[in-house]
Amino acid sequence: MTEVQQMSGCVEEDEDRAESPGPSGLSVKSNRSMRQPYNFSHEPGASETKGQNQRQRAESPGPSGLSVKSDESMGQPLTFSHEPGASETKGQNQRQRAESPGPSGLSVKSDWSMDPPLYFGHEPGASETKHKFAVSVDEQTSCCQDVLKDPVTTSCGHQFCRRCISSYLDQSGPPGDSCCPQCGKRPRTGRGPQSIPDVGLQKVLDEHKISLRSRFEHVTEGTEGTGSRTLLNRIFTELYITEGQSEEVNTQHEVMQMETTSKKKTVQENPIKCCDIFKALPDQQGSIRVVLTNGVAGVGKTFSVQKFTLDWAEGLENQDVNLLIVLSFRELNLIRDQQHSLLTLLHVFHPTLEKVRAEELAVCKPLFIFDGLDESRLSLDFSSRTLVSDVTHMSSVNVLLTNLIQGNLLPSALVWITSRPAAANQIPPKCVARVTEVRGFTDDQKDEYFRKRSRTEDLSSRIISHIKTSRSLHIMCQVPVFCWISATVLEHMLTTEQRGELPKTLTDLYSHFLLVQTKRKKNKYDKGRETSPQELMKADSDFLLKLGRLAFEHLQKGDIMFYQEDLERCGLSVTEASVYSGVCTEIFRRESVIFQKSVYCFVHLSVQEFLAAVYMFHCFTNRKTEFLQGFFRKKVDDDDGGGYSSLDVFLNAAMEKSLQSENGHLDLFVRFLHGLCLESNHRLLGGLLGQTQNSPEIIQRVIENLKEMNTENISPDRSINIFHCLTEMKEQSVHQEIQKFMKSKNREQRLSEIHCSALAYMLQMSEEVLDELDLSKYNTSVQGKQRLIPAVSNCRKARLSDSSLTEIGCSSLVSALKSNPSHLRDLDLSHNTLQDSGVKLLSSGLESPHCRLETLRLWSCSLTEISCSSLVSALKSNPSHLRDLDLSWNQLQDSGVKLLCSGLESPHCRLETLRLRGCSLTEISCSSLVSALKSNPSHLRDLDLSWNELQDSGVKLLCSGLESPHCRLETLR
Repeated sequence: MTEVQQMSGCVEEDEDRAESPGPSGLSVKSNRSMRQPYNFSHEPGASETKGQNQRQRAESPGPSGLSVKSDESMGQPLTFSHEPGASETKGQNQRQRAESPGPSGLSVKSDWSMDPPLYFGHEPGASETKHKFAVSVDEQTSCCQDVLKDPVTTSCGHQFCRRCISSYLDQSGPPGDSCCPQCGKRPRTGRGPQSIPDVGLQKVLDEHKISLRSRFEHVTEGTEGTGSRTLLNRIFTELYITEGQSEEVNTQHEVMQMETTSKKKTVQENPIKCCDIFKALPDQQGSIRVVLTNGVAGVGKTFSVQKFTLDWAEGLENQDVNLLIVLSFRELNLIRDQQHSLLTLLHVFHPTLEKVRAEELAVCKPLFIFDGLDESRLSLDFSSRTLVSDVTHMSSVNVLLTNLIQGNLLPSALVWITSRPAAANQIPPKCVARVTEVRGFTDDQKDEYFRKRSRTEDLSSRIISHIKTSRSLHIMCQVPVFCWISATVLEHMLTTEQRGELPKTLTDLYSHFLLVQTKRKKNKYDKGRETSPQELMKADSDFLLKLGRLAFEHLQKGDIMFYQEDLERCGLSVTEASVYSGVCTEIFRRESVIFQKSVYCFVHLSVQEFLAAVYMFHCFTNRKTEFLQGFFRKKVDDDDGGGYSSLDVFLNAAMEKSLQSENGHLDLFVRFLHGLCLESNHRLLGGLLGQTQNSPEIIQRVIENLKEMNTENISPDRSINIFHCLTEMKEQSVHQEIQKFMKSKNREQRLSEIHCSALAYMLQMSEEVLDELDLSKYNTSVQGKQRLIPAVSNCRKARLSDSSLTEIGCSSLVSALKSNPSHLRDLDLSHNTLQDSGVKLLSSGLESPHCRLETLRLWSCSLTEISCSSLVSALKSNPSHLRDLDLSWNQLQDSGVKLLCSGLESPHCRLETLRLRGCSLTEISCSSLVSALKSNPSHLRDLDLSWNELQDSGVKLLCSGLESPHCRLETLR
């Protein structure tokens, strides 16, 4: 939404245990889980009150241990009252606890929920002492020594067993030097200043909530004025968040991913409000402890965290959480080589929590929010056997986080992790209870944002109207930060005397955005006469090019954040970067000594990509051959006429370089490069790009190079970016020709490869799901058919037989099978050289829970028994929707069918038709098939074994299977 909203600075949290409606104790079960009441009073002089205490516990209708709540759910004074003067009410509190009808102790369950006595066997080494807690009360003094294996350290340095936390926190006895009533190790400190802070815990928590509200109730948008601060709740627009995520294998840039997700229907999805991220849906059972939220860069993940935190701090939502702790991975990177305990980690990043002690943290219900996993430089090793269960135990940050996420450390803590999709796999699925995806804004939410953001209704209507005229801009506005960039540019152009056509392409928009930021910087720091865009850019060209170099170097590395030394290597000063706060923003606060190193990043990855493109274009026009050689990885030679002296040769080489990228991280960068070669953008950016020979003839050669680009061995999904580059150059002929082709009933027209990429994109983006895509009906080359494959994601039937489909083409099919929702029901891949590697890849799509494929034809695809092994996994998946499988004319042999039959016997398999014609089978395969026919349940109705050497013995075996009461076979060939 804003530059600040995209950055997770270090924020302070506070806690409100006193208002917690849930239990906050240490034990999982309460005192009556033992057959006889137990007694914590083993200190000297306590024996005369032991019998009385036991009678009180025996008569109590609820647990009588220490409680975060009082008897009538806040009707009585809090048990956390450690303030001076509270000691005189302790006796009364004890009597009230004994009579309490509700839970007032450490237990989560009621007294009679267990027959055996209570034990704390979830700690390391506790299992061996489990039987000891079943002895009489008189023997528990010695048993308590075993519990000390995982002690908690108090603020005064004493260690005590976890069963003594109640005594420590309650301080219900008279002050003095008596020992811990359970283990006799910790002297009772009473109300002295040694263990009790000068201010009460509740006061500390209240101060934290005030601090959180102060930090999050306002946000800064760009560089308006002196950095205008806007109420978060005034501009907040609800984001579209869904449960689950698409598992598709997408090698496209995140911007292109947004284009495909923007049109997805939401009928099958479960939308979730940000404040309900930990609340189970009506049809779900069990609690949700760990949530992983995915979303592309700038889509609103950090914004959601900020809104969630503000609502909690204001007492509006999630008040069952006692303590909220927000940590960004950007912050954690700075101490990744240091040793910390979880408690000191809180103290370092949240100084207002310094007075919160280990025993207080252990009994509350905390929520840890870790924002920006994709920015992590930690090595999260979930296979490590290093176990940490004590909040005071010193260890590496890596170990602390993995133990917290796994539930070894503070098992009652909730954990929320946000990440871009590419980095989300760092968290094992078994550790995550819920996966959500932030989709950004729906169309209605986009309009709502612009209306909240704009000064007048007329201005917002004009902005919304223009955004809808450009499909690429409208799609990009699904990302909140892109809405902010668009609003910044369009508001400026519509409310000033600046003339010119409103931007319609991404390059146009970002060129204007850079100009607006430069003009605002001048108005703020260098007030004077109005200057032209060319003069503005010339004045700041040195700084902007240094910033562009920084952007490009980090884009190549895949980094989106950098430090002061990175700026200095590019000749930038911290002061310069701060001046351009709308482009490059300092995001860490400075009051903590741990953050002496400031961290910087661009407001959005697309801004970094644009500046990187500006810098590279400048290097080309100024003949910086050393830089170009480093990028292209080969020598630049202008003398032979084949170097990069010509714009068309330079852009063609850049396009080839981006297509070689496996994850598409240069796709948007190369789109900007092509857009920058237009004269209109050269006028906007002044002398920043340098002098180019962008004559009409050269521009036409660039366009022809794109149309004739060879994409052999390139994913069809990636090839679509060539069409996007034409769009950035405002070349509309291909788009118009395909529109005309789609309206015409004549399919005899010869389609070029670029036509096929455009057609695939348009079919993919169509609001209507295509009934059937049959590649044989299109008059095009083999490469053209390959480029049409991405359209499979938006059709119900796909006929791709005899299309020279290879393993590379299968990646697009897997994406279609894993997409959410997946429309594909019938897929024919016959007569393609898929081989076993292609089927293995395809099977990963069949195993997806989103896959709904019912018919799969792999007739004559050069498959062996290895393919059967891959398909078995898909047949056993739950749920498996596959009903019709044709594997005819492949060399599966008996060993392959044996593997296949193990899948047929799975209770999840629903296969009804199996065709194995001409698969080199013998009577051995019949033996395997009989077992499948006899399985319960057996769903097979149609079995084709023609053109195999089964012989009479094989048929005889099959007949024995037909006699089984479980056999449902109707047709046997």
